[in-house]
Amino acid sequence: MKSNASNPKRSDFPSNQDTAIVPLETVASEKQLEAARSQLLVYAKDLKQLLDKEEKKTLQLKQAHAQLLTYAKDLKLALNAEQHKNSELEQSYTDTMLRLARASRYKDEETGAHIERLSHYAKSLALHIGWDAKRAQGLFAIAPMHDVGKIGVPDAVLGKQGPLTDEEWEAIKQHPVLGASLLSGSASPLLEMAKEVALTHHERWDGSGYPCGLQGKQIPIAGRIVMLCDLYDALRSRRPYKPAFSHVKATDIMLNGNERTKPTHFDPSLLEVFREMHHQFDEIYSTVKETKDSPKPSP
Repeated sequence: MKSNASNPKRSDFPSNQDTAIVPLETVASEKQLEAARSQLLVYAKDLKQLLDKEEKKTLQLKQAHAQLLTYAKDLKLALNAEQHKNSELEQSYTDTMLRLARASRYKDEETGAHIERLSHYAKSLALHIGWDAKRAQGLFAIAPMHDVGKIGVPDAVLGKQGPLTDEEWEAIKQHPVLGASLLSGSASPLLEMAKEVALTHHERWDGSGYPCGLQGKQIPIAGRIVMLCDLYDALRSRRPYKPAFSHVKATDIMLNGNERTKPTHFDPSLLEVFREMHHQFDEIYSTVKETKDSPKPSP
């Protein structure tokens, strides 16, 4: 009789119902999902590191921006202080030169009203040719310094009532050079313009002026403006060699010429502007009066 041990029972073997067979496709999908999860974890780690770096960089940028704002504020304060200092220094230079200009006029026939009118003429003409307000105001400030060099001309020559000798005329013709010398050596743009005006306000467009015989645009524009304005007011004012002229006569002389003054003496573009706005010159002359005992203009 055979032993049961050598003859296993059918129940000892697993049946299809006890052991499920997993399809190969499912196994592959699970592996892919696991690989994807692993890759996502790597991406998440890298992204966190990147975000941490960006946050650090953003913080650094914010700190740098805050520091720049502080620097900008300090720089603005420093610039304002420097501009104030420069403005005070330039005003000090200007005040000194104006005192010299006033001192020089006591030696000459020019009056305080002439000096004041000259500033207004020059500013008005400058604005009409397109200068901005700041530049025109600068010309207004320095125009009175045009004859500051007369302080170095002998009183006997400046006050002489009769005709000048050749030697005396040469002394007069040196006052632009003397004035430029007095105004030189400053870093101020305003006084640099004043020096140009002092040196060139007797130069003429056609080259017949003094002291250098400059011609055309060799003459700085500020000098050309002051020359025209100075001549107009000289025609309106009494001089040892002439009476005071009316506005009509002064304008006619400038536009058409006479034995002393020629239209070719002036920058032609400035003369055309004067032709258009000469009534403003008359208004300025009428507003800024001489003293009550000044002679009336001749017709």
